[in-house]
Amino acid sequence: MQAEKVYKKIVLTAKEKSELIVEGIITVGLLLVFELALILLVNQAFNTSFSGSLSLIRVIVTADTWRFHWGLWRLLFFVVLLLVNGLIVYWRLMRRYRQIQMRHVISELHYIADSHFDHRIEFKVGSDLQKVIDSINALVESTSRSINEERRIERSKDELITNVSHDIRTPLTSVIGYLGLIEDGQYKNEAELVKYTRTAYVKSKQMKVLVDDLFEFTKIQQTATSMSYASINMTNMLAQLAAGYELEAQKSNIHIITTTRPDPLMMDADPEKLSRVFNNLIINAFKYGEGATELLIEARQSNSEVIIQISNDGKMIPKADLAHLFDRFYRVESSRSHETGGSGLGLAIAQSIVALHGGYIYAVSRNERTRFIMHLPLKHGARLIKPENVAARDAKFLNHV
Repeated sequence: MQAEKVYKKIVLTAKEKSELIVEGIITVGLLLVFELALILLVNQAFNTSFSGSLSLIRVIVTADTWRFHWGLWRLLFFVVLLLVNGLIVYWRLMRRYRQIQMRHVISELHYIADSHFDHRIEFKVGSDLQKVIDSINALVESTSRSINEERRIERSKDELITNVSHDIRTPLTSVIGYLGLIEDGQYKNEAELVKYTRTAYVKSKQMKVLVDDLFEFTKIQQTATSMSYASINMTNMLAQLAAGYELEAQKSNIHIITTTRPDPLMMDADPEKLSRVFNNLIINAFKYGEGATELLIEARQSNSEVIIQISNDGKMIPKADLAHLFDRFYRVESSRSHETGGSGLGLAIAQSIVALHGGYIYAVSRNERTRFIMHLPLKHGARLIKPENVAARDAKFLNHV
């Protein structure tokens, strides 16, 4: 739950208080001078008019009645004048006070502009200026998020360069080393020459896999990545995938099972990119599902989304590794050896493709079964929001594990 905003009143300095007092004194003085002059003018005009019509007034009313009404009118006049004066003084003081508030807000803005983007204006002013303050805070918050995102992207680029350099340098060093031995004729016989040549060839293929995966990953990460949506039969697609990996599954003694609900299950997706996701996840299961005997590929429709599960009953993934599975170049094994792993970009590519479809993907590993679960929109154009606890929400789908 978001914390409620806490505002504080502006504390006036002694100078600002004096400024308000002086403003009030000047306003009252000006009003007294103006009203004194006004009273003199009215009296002079009234006396002149009164002397010319005195005989008529005495015919209508007696002198005592006239004096009574004249006193009542004077009292009413001074009461109205006092109220008007109070309103004018209040208006002048409030205008000056808002100017002081504005100076405080401007001072806060200057402080924020001096690279203090974590600072927020917390004044409670109780006027239209409050809307301005809230808008400024929202703008600073947005700017701060943008700056942090840019910094994160910059760090991500640096990490990308570092990881790519590391992963390319190791096989490249081997290639250069073995080719150097061949170039210098430092081999005893033809068998050793073939060994050096094959090693250089294998290391070159490793570099090609890394470069291809890196190229695909950076291409998918681009905001202008084009998507070729089509209505696909997920039932047939999963069956074709299972058939394509049947030989490799037999070598690993793994039985592949595919199920869909309903049958057939139709949805909108980019078939080529979605196939890459399935390929990456299936290959990942073959590589790291140590001791697995079953690979389950299951898809079902749930309202306006499709939930797809690829699971195996092999060795569990440590809990500490689950949160980093989709990080670039991350491998569950402690070493960065290409003998046991690929480029480290397969799951990152899968996550990016799922995100392009408007969905999300996550992993669960417990009770000797590891599951990769995707949520994809049923129709093109929709986007799904990942809940805070998807594993708990998908308990039924996960067979209550």
